[in-house]
Amino acid sequence: MAKDAVGYALTGLNKMASSNLLDRLGLRRLIERVAYSLTRTGFRVITTSARTFGNSKKLDKPERLTAPGHTTDLFDLNITDEQQMIRDSVKGFAQEVLRPRGEEADAAQRTSDETLAAALELGLNFFAVPESLGGAASERSPVTTMLVAEDLGWGDMGQAVAILSPMGVANALTQWGSADQQARYLPAFAGEAPPKAAIAVTEAQLMFDPMNLSTTAVRNGDNYVLNGTKAMVPLAAEAELFLVAAQTEDGPAVFIVEGGTEGLSAGEDPAMGVRASGQRPLILENVTVSAAQRLGADDFDYRAFIDLGTLAWCALAVGNCQAVLDYVVPYCNERKAFGEPISYRQAVAFLIADMAIEVDAMRMLVWRAVSRAEQGKDFKREAHIARTLCKEKAMKIGTDGVQLLGGHGFTHEYPVERWYRDLRAVGVMFSGLHL
Repeated sequence: MAKDAVGYALTGLNKMASSNLLDRLGLRRLIERVAYSLTRTGFRVITTSARTFGNSKKLDKPERLTAPGHTTDLFDLNITDEQQMIRDSVKGFAQEVLRPRGEEADAAQRTSDETLAAALELGLNFFAVPESLGGAASERSPVTTMLVAEDLGWGDMGQAVAILSPMGVANALTQWGSADQQARYLPAFAGEAPPKAAIAVTEAQLMFDPMNLSTTAVRNGDNYVLNGTKAMVPLAAEAELFLVAAQTEDGPAVFIVEGGTEGLSAGEDPAMGVRASGQRPLILENVTVSAAQRLGADDFDYRAFIDLGTLAWCALAVGNCQAVLDYVVPYCNERKAFGEPISYRQAVAFLIADMAIEVDAMRMLVWRAVSRAEQGKDFKREAHIARTLCKEKAMKIGTDGVQLLGGHGFTHEYPVERWYRDLRAVGVMFSGLHL
């Protein structure tokens, strides 16, 4: 097997390390530090060089979407005919494309270009961009995005994240971007080849709190200098655009960073689940961006930015938990032990009933929080409650799904073990998504 430059360098250093000459010259500690540095940085990749984003249209003020006209003060569980049509298309895509490719994408740790191209045919990116900038959005639609996320999560959670990640960036730019930011970036998302993009919030910290970030953004004249490492960023090695959360002197903020920016690279740290999203650490070493790249202005709400991302993950979890439930019911009805289906056993039947109750409870709380967000109401409390329930019950449903399949639940032959690993992400992830 051919070696790259790092491989040759490490081979040479290993040979030198076995020689007594280093000790006589007093160079052993120096060589060890060089070897450590090469090993630590050798598996990074430079982020994709950004396309040329340009102001194709001058805006006098930011384009903001209003709440849907059918919105009422009541918590309405009905969806519109248009939303139902979208759900039918997305569910078909999830069943015919995502579900069969789930295991392959998980093993490859990326979503294939063919799958992403097929997802583009659904036209989901158009629903994130206002009509005046080439999209199809005429009103705010977090509920529609949530329904899409739920159905894609039913197909495969990892691939769903890769598909929804660029849409999340476009949603955030539409909701909070300045006029110049929207004019520069949003038209590309409504084009035939929208950019791959991701939101980078999560950090590898114990008890990570998105309101208290280790990644810093220090003001330097008309620029900000960003330093830190983000964890589990979807499409990190491929994305052409990032929204990076960082701590400034006046609190957390979000910055637009184009792929290929000097000092920006993606590391290597394979995750337990959601592997098909291509998530990697995103490393920022003295990354300089213009102050104009700070997302939004006076109307930017960082707490709402985080909560909308959290609810997107909750919607994916609801869809994936529904997939587990839909899989174990026929399995337990067909699997026989002692001459009868195992679903005849009271313990099995009660466990499945509990799973169904928990899935519906998760769905109701997520829908309620997102509907309040769509109406422009405060939804912080509802988002917190939804996430608290989802991160607890999603793991339980995944665990119960594996348990109901017995030994089969522990093998790659059945998808439940992958769903179990994917559902663990709901309790730790903040990066990647936005409704």
